[in-house]
Amino acid sequence: MSLWAEHLGNLEEAFGEPQHLECMKRVRKISRHNWKAYVSEEGKEMRGHLLQYPIQVSRSGKVSALPGHETFPDVGGKVLGSPTTLPDVLTT
Repeated sequence: MSLWAEHLGNLEEAFGEPQHLECMKRVRKISRHNWKAYVSEEGKEMRGHLLQYPIQVSRSGKVSALPGHETFPDVGGKVLGSPTTLPDVLTT
């Protein structure tokens, strides 16, 4: 429970059963809120510091960046990364 409090900024009853769908939905909702606050130009307050990773996965399994967020706003790196010549064993 201390990890929930640290990462999400508070404790909720749903966090007591992390394997349940209700808990996963709450965590996703808070992390989405935090991502929107993070990229907001108004400087909105985040709850904790867990953010949604800015990707979306289609029903067919295709992974893409969230629209308008192909790069991270603070460092400019590509959300989906870049091709590299390094062997897979070094990067996975």
